[in-house]
Amino acid sequence: MSWRAIGIFDSGVGGLTVLRELARALPQEDTIYFGDTARVPYGTKSPDTVIRYSQEIASFLMTRDIKLLVVACNTASAVALPALRRQLPIPVVGVIEPGARRAVEVTRSGVVGVIGTAGTIRSSAYSRAIKRLNPTISVLAKPCPLFVPLAEEGWTDNEIARLTAHQYLDELRQAGVDSLVLGCTHYPLLKKIIAEAMGPQVALVDSAEETARTVATILQEKKLLRPAAEQGNHHYYVTDVPAGFIRVGNRFLGGKLGDVYQVSLDDCRLTDKEQES
Repeated sequence: MSWRAIGIFDSGVGGLTVLRELARALPQEDTIYFGDTARVPYGTKSPDTVIRYSQEIASFLMTRDIKLLVVACNTASAVALPALRRQLPIPVVGVIEPGARRAVEVTRSGVVGVIGTAGTIRSSAYSRAIKRLNPTISVLAKPCPLFVPLAEEGWTDNEIARLTAHQYLDELRQAGVDSLVLGCTHYPLLKKIIAEAMGPQVALVDSAEETARTVATILQEKKLLRPAAEQGNHHYYVTDVPAGFIRVGNRFLGGKLGDVYQVSLDDCRLTDKEQES
């Protein structure tokens, strides 16, 4: 089973930052990335719809014989993780719990900031996860919706990005947060200007990095790591025409995106057999 791939899915391209960190932490591992580009964004969908979409994607990835599933979408992590963990016979890792755990570890003042899309902030998923770990921590959450188009456009280090960062983040800095969770998979691309806006006294918590660490720990504990001397291969599937995904994906991965295949999920459902296999 250790030779099987790691499955990763997101509503679009943002989860590629998680893939990038996984490839850095575990270069010997194969990955299969699934971007549901025909139905993005998930943040505007009902919880029932997001759960159904997540189950369909999980079913598709299970047919590819994966050994662990990473839910790289913050919205799906917030609402679909319990259902997936009940239904799948493999470990399922979301992006919210690892980021929340790290924020609790690094805060000194007990005041933690969380930034994300409007949907993620509205769900309060990070706040609840942090409070479960330490109820005494104060969590200040702020939606930063323009960060996503800036990241996809490649505007990550210019005056527009800096002005936008200050507009969003000055309030959090003035409120005294000493750690800031990047609660959207797009945001690591803007880490430089976010760090500039927050100042050196604020620790940035990259959920993508923390998720990769969590995956590495689980695979090691379960003795599912491939030999370190191996070189992993990466495969990509999307539900819409791949051109846009390839353009933005190359920006996210530094031009290293391989072949991208368009697939349909019409017949993908988690069956009892898949759940028990």
